[in-house]
Parts: sequence; C-alpha cells; structure tokens
Amino acid sequence: MTAMSRQPDGPPAILAGPGFSTALKRTFLATRPAFFTASVLPVLVGTVWSAVALGHFDAWLFTLALAATGLAHAATNVYNDVGDDVIGADAANSARIYPYTGGSRFIQSGLISRTDMARLAFGLAVAALAVGALMIWQRGPGVLMLGLIGLGLGFLYSMPGPQLSARGVGEAAVAIGLGMLPVMGASWLQSSRIDAGAALVSLPVSAWVAAILLINEVPDMESDARAGKRTLVVRWGVGGARAIYIGLTTLAAAATAAAIVMRYLPTWYAVPGAIFAILGIRAAFGISLQPADRPRLKKSIELTLAIHALGCIGLIAAIVSRRFF
Repeated sequence: MTAMSRQPDGPPAILAGPGFSTALKRTFLATRPAFFTASVLPVLVGTVWSAVALGHFDAWLFTLALAATGLAHAATNVYNDVGDDVIGADAANSARIYPYTGGSRFIQSGLISRTDMARLAFGLAVAALAVGALMIWQRGPGVLMLGLIGLGLGFLYSMPGPQLSARGVGEAAVAIGLGMLPVMGASWLQSSRIDAGAALVSLPVSAWVAAILLINEVPDMESDARAGKRTLVVRWGVGGARAIYIGLTTLAAAATAAAIVMRYLPTWYAVPGAIFAILGIRAAFGISLQPADRPRLKKSIELTLAIHALGCIGLIAAIVSRRFF
C-alpha cells in the first residue's frame, strides 16, 4: 500500500438485490453509460458537418449510427472490465478515483461475474453489428469496414495478449476509435464523402478523448504497472503524462486554428477554442500522484471530461453557424 492507497469506492450494494428491474439497472450501469458522450458527441459532430458543409442529412441513418456507436462503446467498456480483471489490474487498484478510473468494480464487488460480463460485452457487440447490418443494406459494405475497425480497436485495447493498452498505443487507438472514426465515419455515412474539413474537425475531438484516457490512467498507474499494463502513464511517469496532455491540448488548439484559417470553422470560434486550450493547460497541471493533490487531480479529470463535452458542443454550434454567417 502506498501513501496514495485507500479503500476504493464502488457501485451501490443495492444493485445486488433481486428482481428484473434491479437486474436491468445493474446491467445498464455495468456499461458505464456516463461515458457515452465520448462516442455520441463525435457522431453528432460528423453528422452536423455533413448536413451543413456537404448538404446531406438522413435522420434514419443518423439514428442507426447513434445506436451502433453507443452499443459498440458499451461493449468495449464492459470488455475493458473483463480484460483488466483477467490481468488483475482492477482487483489490485486501491488508488482509483471512482467513478472515473479503475473500472466499474462490478466484477470485484461480486455484482456480475467475469463470465457474465464477457457474455454481456459480446452480446452488445453482436447487437452493434446487427444495427450495422441495417446500415450496410442502405449504404453498402463500407459500413462493415468502419464497424469492424471500431469494434476491433475497442476489444483489442483490453484483450489479454494483444492488449493495446499495455503496449503504449492504447491512447492512439482510443483517439482513432472515439475521435476520427465516428466524426469522419458519420460524415461519410451521410454524404459518401470524407473531405478535408471533416478530417480537420475530427482532430480536436481525437485529442480531447485521448486526454480523457490519459488523465484517467494517472491514479491507476501503480496497479497498472504491477499488472503489466504499460500505458503511456506507466511508461513516462507523471511528468511525462503532464507533457503528453499538454501536447494533446496543443494539437487540439492547432487543429482548431487551422480549421478557422481555412474557413472550415467561423472566426468567432477562436474564442472558445482558446478557452478550451487554457482549461486544458490548467487540467494538465493538476496531474499528480501526491496524496495532497488527489482532490486537484479529481477536478482535473472532471475538467477534462467537460472540455471534451463542451468542445464537441462548441464545434457543433460553430459548424451550424456557418449556415447563417
């Protein structure tokens, strides 16, 4: 036990109760729905880009894209708990900051067995592919490729063996799977095109979601290291994590500036873009493993989540404003 270690929080014991409604709630919360904004908002960004910049919008395809993306995200969240339990990363994690880091704790608390969590993950993946099949019927086999890339990155991130999260590339996989892929994929789904504007707008989204993963890895650093899960934070330490976070913030700001200069985004978005960059730097300096800095680290995690959510909403507003200005 280190100076930062403590008894972790976890899901409420009431979820262990009998009854169908309790089981349904338990299953739903095991997917960590609070993080679904990380996949839903990028789909919105890409769809709005297609509607405004490219003149294409199909409400049915948009609904299917949201459903497939949400199911795929839920599947990878659940499977992440399975993979981390197999290697012992979550069981040994007493320094986590609940509910942001260290997994859902549903397996460790005995609410759902590892086997049942694995079945839930694969069931959700099958459901995502089933929704994808409807899109294939309307948009062709390219949808299948996008879906398999997204699910593949999500499962390989946690799967013992390949386990991208342990090889220093998990953060990049998340940036692609929850940033570039849903933004550009949603735009392509609507318009059959991926233009330079959609690609450039996807970069801040990718940087923001990678920052979420990176800062969430900080409290878990010691337990991840013991389990052989060599994330970027494990490899580079707290100082390295802070530098990488600042780099991601700089990337988001630079991509935003480039999109404004190239007139993909309106000039007024320079103000919120600068604010998000300043907030990102502030969050970066909250990265610490010192016990006295733990509340500050938690606030930095929450700030990082807010930057992603508000940043995506800001991008949507900026893209929509192109129609009027």
